[in-house]
Amino acid sequence: MTAVGGDVGPDRTLPFTPASATIRRDGGLWGYERALVRRGLGPVAGVDEAGRGACAGPLVVAAVILPAGGSRRLGALADSKRLSARLRDQVFEDILGVAQAWATVVIDASEIDLHGVHVANIAGMRRTVARLAQRPGYVLTDGFAVAGLGVGSTAVLKGDQVVACVAAASVVAKVTRDRIMDGLHSGFPEYDFAQHKGYVTATHAAALAVYGPCEQHRMSYVNVAGAHRERLSRLEDVVTPTGLCSATESA
Repeated sequence: MTAVGGDVGPDRTLPFTPASATIRRDGGLWGYERALVRRGLGPVAGVDEAGRGACAGPLVVAAVILPAGGSRRLGALADSKRLSARLRDQVFEDILGVAQAWATVVIDASEIDLHGVHVANIAGMRRTVARLAQRPGYVLTDGFAVAGLGVGSTAVLKGDQVVACVAAASVVAKVTRDRIMDGLHSGFPEYDFAQHKGYVTATHAAALAVYGPCEQHRMSYVNVAGAHRERLSRLEDVVTPTGLCSATESA
């Protein structure tokens, strides 16, 4: 048996502690939700994000409330990173078809640069939960605690792998973000966003070295800032009072 713990703070007067509920090890993905519902803390929302480790494009946060008893349509549900792109798209449609409520928040690169990715992520989680059409009785987050959700909450280690509603949120966030990056590819084809989705790869690093960052890059990230400085340095080396246009074009 394993227990769900965590101090829910002022958002919940009835704490959910190891003494008040336990989860069977063989409970599978739905064990956490079922234990919370038995304790009278449903409906349960799962929250996760996609794009935290990328250096370009938005951060997308999703919150999902699944049916309390589970759903046969979600037999393929798993952490988004463990699904192929094709299966992930199908699971995404299945989630939207059965979810009691779901919501997403898209946080663009400029907001991430302004506040920092962790602060932006936490704020995005609060905003996403607030957008749910159905008020949750409890919230489960992936990995780290989030205060100020308005209801009790617990951070679950590797929640996207062990909790159904968090896994669902990871899929919704990932598919939503991937589709955004596919759309950005048409405006910035030189970076090949459709392929690497804004994460750091050899191809992406090579494009940054040649073209420098664009408006979709997170300037507060070390590799992006370094590419920007390098591009400015190259321009300064070749620009003359009468050769600004040619130097810019050649860069």
